[in-house]
Amino acid sequence: MGAGLIRPKPGWLAGLDPASLGWQALALLACVAAAWLVGRRYRAWQRSQLAEQPHSQLRRVGISFGCALVFPAVASALLLVAWAGFTALGLPSGVLRVALGLVVALGLVRLVVFLLSNALKPGPLLRASENLIVAVVWVGLALYLLGLLPLVVRALDSAAIMVGDTRVSALLAIRALAVALLVLVLAAWLSRMSERRVMDSPHLSPSARVGISKVIKLALMALGVVVALQVVGLDLSALAVIGGTLGLGIGLGLQRIVSNFISGFILLADRSIKPGDVVTVEDQSGSRYGWVQELRARYVVIRDRDGVDTLMPNENLIINPVVNWSYGGESVRLKLPVRISYGDDPEQAMALMEQAADGRQRVLADPAPAARLMAFGENGFELELRVWVVSPEQGVNNVRSEINLAIWRAFRAHGIAVPFPQREVRLLDGGRLDDARDRSPSP
Repeated sequence: MGAGLIRPKPGWLAGLDPASLGWQALALLACVAAAWLVGRRYRAWQRSQLAEQPHSQLRRVGISFGCALVFPAVASALLLVAWAGFTALGLPSGVLRVALGLVVALGLVRLVVFLLSNALKPGPLLRASENLIVAVVWVGLALYLLGLLPLVVRALDSAAIMVGDTRVSALLAIRALAVALLVLVLAAWLSRMSERRVMDSPHLSPSARVGISKVIKLALMALGVVVALQVVGLDLSALAVIGGTLGLGIGLGLQRIVSNFISGFILLADRSIKPGDVVTVEDQSGSRYGWVQELRARYVVIRDRDGVDTLMPNENLIINPVVNWSYGGESVRLKLPVRISYGDDPEQAMALMEQAADGRQRVLADPAPAARLMAFGENGFELELRVWVVSPEQGVNNVRSEINLAIWRAFRAHGIAVPFPQREVRLLDGGRLDDARDRSPSP
């Protein structure tokens, strides 16, 4: 499609009579409404297809591509047919020709934004603003094609205020916003590429990978802001005022945010916690047990056995006690308390407890399981089995449960009773109750 079709000549509306203009407007509205209905039905059908069965990533991209371009494609086809029909009948078709060029421009803008979105992988904010970006770019392109862009530029440049010795116009603000957005998107893309490379490096520890990727991302973002300010011609000495304001804001209300940010770098520097560690964090809300999934700038993602992710602020891991089951070594010691009645042989019970732990999966043979007589309790002998378990990141309560079940089976097979408190109430003369006392069941 040539440039003459897309960009109209100056004065293209001159000479149009109201009747021809009305017929072209009616045809234009019919084409746009039909294209909108087709696009709506197509998107609803594609959503139902995605909900019914899973699809590969390539097919999902293809479906998104179709949803983004279905409206301009259908509208372009219908307007082309309408324009050809008006031309064949010898009727004026300037409005349809211009509308066709604008719809083609909309399709090109949507195509470019879609390709950049899938290539750069922007953040959720930019992805949510994709339609707004398309609308802004298309409006600018439409004004250029219609020859109205110089008038709009002069109007925006005339709307200006003086800030000190600097003239700030609406045109400068829009240009600064566009350049800053472009530079920050490129900086985010470069940081994401570098982060992917660093995270895939086999020569770095997990904490070092996260730390290096965070530093690279922060440096690229700061560089992007400085470059954007330089491009729009702002004086960088104004950053001193911004820095003073930021320092005041940190002193008044941003202490926790900055504390979490600095705590994240401390966790990376001392390598006390890294992705994959099994930790138990004690805080005001209780105990949190789970696997460290991610180390972020403000929080740590901890996933428990139920698959629930807890976003734990970095500061909590600095100021609160943290049990890192993966930090010190590959094994931990478990203590399993057991109580037997006074009528049973404690030595036999201790031997059965050690046999119940021998040969269990993840239970070490050296040091061997050991049973101890800890105390003479109110209801029976207080015994304790001590075992060393490897790979605590796979859980310790599962091993505890297996050993307890094995001990219970052994005790039942050898007639060893596990006592429980019983209360005896005696009714004396006059209906008065004697003091209750606990006692174990008779052997």
